[in-house]
Amino acid sequence: MNSSIATTVFLPIALAVIMFGLGLSLTVADFTRVVRYPKASLIALGCQILVLPAICLGLVLLFDLDPPLAVGMMLLAAAPGGTTANLFSHLAHGDVALNITLTAVNSVLAVITLPIVVNLSLQGFMEGEEAIGLQPDKLLQVFAIVLIPVAIGMLVRRRASGLADRLNRPVRIASIVVLVSVIAVAVFQERGNVMGYIESVGLLALIFCVVSLTIGYTVPRALRVPRGQAIASSFEIGIHNSTLAITIALSPALLDSAEMAIPAAVYGIAMFLPAGVLAYLLNRRRAAADDMVPDRSRP
Repeated sequence: MNSSIATTVFLPIALAVIMFGLGLSLTVADFTRVVRYPKASLIALGCQILVLPAICLGLVLLFDLDPPLAVGMMLLAAAPGGTTANLFSHLAHGDVALNITLTAVNSVLAVITLPIVVNLSLQGFMEGEEAIGLQPDKLLQVFAIVLIPVAIGMLVRRRASGLADRLNRPVRIASIVVLVSVIAVAVFQERGNVMGYIESVGLLALIFCVVSLTIGYTVPRALRVPRGQAIASSFEIGIHNSTLAITIALSPALLDSAEMAIPAAVYGIAMFLPAGVLAYLLNRRRAAADDMVPDRSRP
């Protein structure tokens, strides 16, 4: 995953397109909806911002990762939920409206929380100049690549909702095409090292995803959050925005480290397996519960 035009130019463009697409689907009401779901929102955001980085730190120490890979895992843990969470939540009959709200709020909070986690990780795992981390001028760049495209998309939605509806599908397709192309180029460049990367962090990324999904569902349910909202929380917490993490790691103006991008790149592929299995199991459980309800239409 060496720096190239694909990773330094097209990857940020892919992220901007993805965040713009997110903005096209958001309104101010998506942020204020937190007031309607205060309990579910606070529990999910607490798990995302506080619990997951702590668990990730424990896993990183347990696996004794090399310092750059350790920072990359912490960067991934601090990244907000990805838009793919909405899709899995829909497939599992979760509260997609809550997903959208959590994604919106978490993306804003990440501008503050992500640099804090990354800087602490750099100080803890790296030495010398490599521990300097994300300084104030770099935080502005994180703000720019995360929130400005979202704000533009929301402005388009507010001023021309019909145009936003027409753009939604093409933008989504374009973001997927660009992202897959960039990842394909990066993998091709490092084709000789791919297996080594997977061996280094593959199991850890898979475990972290399973733990994230589990915490996202069980903690809200233990605190008596409705099932649909717990499902939304599970996927929002369990599916991180790996594209954002990769972009911050690879950007020459930010962390400029190919190794730090490896955990997010591996996670971006590995997460589909546990997320898909969980959606399937939740659907089976829902179907079984429906079967237990007596059919009162019969005499």
